[in-house]
Amino acid sequence: MVIQKEKKSCGQVVEEWKEFVWNPRTHQFMGRTGTSWAFILLFYLVFYGFLTAMFTLTMWVMLQTVSDHTPKYQDRLATPGLMIRPKTENLDVIVNISDTESWDQHVQKLNKFLEPYNDSIQAQKNDVCRPGRYYEQPDNGVLNYPKRACQFNRTQLGNCSGIGDPTHYGYSTGQPCVFIKMNRVINFYAGANQSMNVTCVGKRPQHYRDKGKDEDAENLGHFIMFPANGNIDLMYFPYYGKKFHVNYTQPLVAVKFLNVTPNVEVNVECRINAANIATDDERDKFAGRVAFKLRINKA
Repeated sequence: MVIQKEKKSCGQVVEEWKEFVWNPRTHQFMGRTGTSWAFILLFYLVFYGFLTAMFTLTMWVMLQTVSDHTPKYQDRLATPGLMIRPKTENLDVIVNISDTESWDQHVQKLNKFLEPYNDSIQAQKNDVCRPGRYYEQPDNGVLNYPKRACQFNRTQLGNCSGIGDPTHYGYSTGQPCVFIKMNRVINFYAGANQSMNVTCVGKRPQHYRDKGKDEDAENLGHFIMFPANGNIDLMYFPYYGKKFHVNYTQPLVAVKFLNVTPNVEVNVECRINAANIATDDERDKFAGRVAFKLRINKA
């Protein structure tokens, strides 16, 4: 036999809800007495207070092992890469001599990039160092901060310095300058105490060379480098980090292309020749080298 449940009126439901929220007979709030609520709140207060204290302690312990100036792990840049300036999308340097806007953007980027290298700024902020040796500044148990940096003067870039240059780094005449810089790696002694330099060649990707097509070496033409022979001096190493080396300016190598075959896309690869920098890792196209495309368009 089915017993039908008595249907409650709306008023009864409201009264039962009011009694659940506060029962004047038992002095219970939402089904619990004041003492029961007090124990529950005390439990969660102690529980979350303990979690907060443990998290704070572990964070404090971890921060004691972290330097404010040197990253704890630097394995991503075990081998420094190279990069070019002007920085362009897909590393394509395209110049249309008759179209000022096509190269003026490169000129503006280079003006801003080279401003910290002005001789007056370098003389004010950085030291005149002895070439051919590392500029080491050990702490010797006492925090030596900030580290001093060696001067790299803009005038060292010769015809690519852009100083009083009506050709705008050669972009208005079809003889553009491209600047090569090495990525910074903290406490890295580039060159392993031996001389090093940057060299550039016209070089197509491997799948073109496999087909016997490698015209870039001929189309690249002649070029000159500043400083001479693309040399990078040891005195700009080691680098101590952004917070330590506050006025550090990276050494540059400027490549001025004199007679690139016009209206042809030329593949260029520049790499650094140093005893402790590998440049033959096919898995990393930027390890010790950089490849970019150069095109000079003439009407």
